Amino acid sequence: MLSNRFLAAPLTWLLAGVAAAQGPGPLPPPPVPPGNPITPAKVNLGKTLFWDEQLSSTDTVACGTCHVFERGGSDPRTSSASAHPGRNGVPGDADDVFGSPGVPRHAADGAYTLDAFFRLGTQVTARKAPSVINAAYVPALFWDGRASPQFVDPISGAVVLPGGASLESQSLEPPVSDVEMSHAGASWPGIAAKLAGSAPLRLAPAVPPQLAGWIAGRSYPELFQEAFGTPDVTPARVALALATYQRVLVSNQAPFDQLLAGNPQALTPQENAGFQVFNTIGRCNICHAGPRLSNDSFRYIGLRPQDDDLGRFAVTGNPADRGRIKVPSLRNVELRAPYFRNGRFATLEDVVAFYDRGGDFNAPNKDPNILPLGLSPQQRANLLAFLRRPLTDPRVAGAVAPFDHPALNQSSARVPTLFGTGTPGTQGFVPRLVALEPAFVGNPNFTLALDGASAGRGAILVFSEGAVPGGAPFYGATAYVDLSPPLLLRRLGPLAGAGPGSGYGSASIAIPNDPSLVGRSFYAQAFVLDLTPGVRFATTEAAAIPRF
Repeated sequence: MLSNRFLAAPLTWLLAGVAAAQGPGPLPPPPVPPGNPITPAKVNLGKTLFWDEQLSSTDTVACGTCHVFERGGSDPRTSSASAHPGRNGVPGDADDVFGSPGVPRHAADGAYTLDAFFRLGTQVTARKAPSVINAAYVPALFWDGRASPQFVDPISGAVVLPGGASLESQSLEPPVSDVEMSHAGASWPGIAAKLAGSAPLRLAPAVPPQLAGWIAGRSYPELFQEAFGTPDVTPARVALALATYQRVLVSNQAPFDQLLAGNPQALTPQENAGFQVFNTIGRCNICHAGPRLSNDSFRYIGLRPQDDDLGRFAVTGNPADRGRIKVPSLRNVELRAPYFRNGRFATLEDVVAFYDRGGDFNAPNKDPNILPLGLSPQQRANLLAFLRRPLTDPRVAGAVAPFDHPALNQSSARVPTLFGTGTPGTQGFVPRLVALEPAFVGNPNFTLALDGASAGRGAILVFSEGAVPGGAPFYGATAYVDLSPPLLLRRLGPLAGAGPGSGYGSASIAIPNDPSLVGRSFYAQAFVLDLTPGVRFATTEAAAIPRF
């Protein structure tokens, strides 16, 4: 066992930073701007909004889509299969960013429009979503700290909260982003109007009992009435509620918190040894300081060349800030893979190795504390032991209150699924069907898209109540939808694009608000006219689309 004397130095350093804490645990209550006090109704409303995919214009993305509590409040969906091409715009090289998937590029009417890199597929952000847990303590949100502490009404321009309101300011940005959640040219009045006419959490397959009991079948105006005193669904109120909910997402029940509360037995001997590495030769405590394990500073650490992501410089214009990115908290870090703002490293072992070698790139403003460390294999193992269990709040890992949450439709079996194999056209290109959106009854704008066909050709999107297992021959192609009446046809062509394999189009239909359709799937497939003898059509695969 390690002696109390061995622990005294790091404990003294850490406890000095939390001497003013009040209440249980080492963290004080998060700061709350006087103009937006925490109330139970506002927390419940914010929780409802945070997990409602209807906040996006495609009904596919909620705030909780990119901030998964069981994964430390960050985004586990990042992958090389859907990477952002990085600053140089070239996929598959070292500057790719494993960011957070959002929405396809689309217009206000739901029509998909072409993105230069992602085409009609889901766009990916140029930075991975940071953790939302304990964000209430951070004075400058986003990786570059651009969220203003002064909260301004996006409609009137009036100052609503003069300070301490970075959470409110941050909440306004993702819903209008045409990469993250919305269509090109989206505005907050339109988003608020859509919410006012939407049934709260209509798309969620499951809702925690406490929250479901609070909603109790009420409309959003009725929920806003309880939270704010009148039924008006306004952009400022949406932000106020979202920020209030995030202020209760406080992670302070990890073994590390027991250590800070004075229990020297909270960590194992190896974890204690790792804590020593953290505070001495590892130099981790220089940036990851205090009870949150972050000093909220901005640093360039040599992760990538500094101009790959200008970071804080884009906010301040100060040349010394080129490439500087906010220091994140290390709480719940074992849950948050992949790591760093670009998702570059898959494991904590990779992260420790990066710091041990002193980073990978140099620039005049590189943090002078990023130097080769010379850690032994045992020191590395000890440090990794400290970064895992001691910093993980079991309520976060297990999605236990306040980290319980509604289920997301896009993570359920109710999303469209593709089946079958498309038929190539004359030039050998096989068209692709893009089927992402939810077909809930009453959806006025369910959209499917076609990509990868010959530009300029005519195309038809066929909707059918039945499918043909294994497919059936159809003028040289394979049809997987039952072509017997009744059918619904939507014209897609002539397809936009600039040649073979680049043709694209989309079409929207309304799903009738008919309860008898719930639980009944329908099917869709696109047919592209091909004039080559013996090949009348090129086709996509088909989609099975559940109605709910």
